Amino acid sequence: MYIYGKNVAFEKLKSGDKINRAYVSKKFRDSKLIDELFKKNIRVDFVDNKVLDRKVSGLHQGIILDIDEIKTFEIDEFLYMVKDKSGYRTIVILDHLEDPHNFGAIIRTCEALGIDGIIIPNDRSVGITSTVVKTSVGSINYIPIVKVSNLSVAIKKLKENNYWIIGTDMNGDDYTKIDYKMNICLIIGNEGKGISNVVRNNCDYIASIPMIGKINSLNASVSCGIILSRIVSER
Repeated sequence: MYIYGKNVAFEKLKSGDKINRAYVSKKFRDSKLIDELFKKNIRVDFVDNKVLDRKVSGLHQGIILDIDEIKTFEIDEFLYMVKDKSGYRTIVILDHLEDPHNFGAIIRTCEALGIDGIIIPNDRSVGITSTVVKTSVGSINYIPIVKVSNLSVAIKKLKENNYWIIGTDMNGDDYTKIDYKMNICLIIGNEGKGISNVVRNNCDYIASIPMIGKINSLNASVSCGIILSRIVSER
């Protein structure tokens, strides 16, 4: 897959992951980044901007990296990875999110706040695209993404591993009134439909952000950031 942008390229280089090839604009002037590519013996093709424009639709900033698909994890593999972590554990489930910018922003927030991982469904959901990687500003390299075929089965497994499930909805309990001193799985719903009924029925709590202003809804990534910040600060 192609990923692009200077910050994304720097983070991918720092991660040590394999980079198959780099496409760099002939007008590119970031010598530090080019030096890093050469130090790691990565093939660099210097091309016209129009070649880069044809490869990706986003703002590439003069650099595109050709990499293998981003690694994802099975839920059992992930739970084993975090089982011995000290303190309370926190996971985010995205219930069929569709907007890659929301997904990328949520990844960035989760990594910044030390969240353990993000679970997404295999089908009818945004996947890991170049736009997601760009919006995450490379933070996707540092947080596990778990893909599952059935969210209800995944939630059941989390409950068996002592996680409490907190859904999000406009009609729920004030998110500031919930005690977060426990292992938590926070569920963020679809941008238009919210969390599905089958997922909602498996939640232990439904958290809601009180609205004081005239706008009665928040972007999914903003809502996720607000509640996660509360979870982290309360602990």
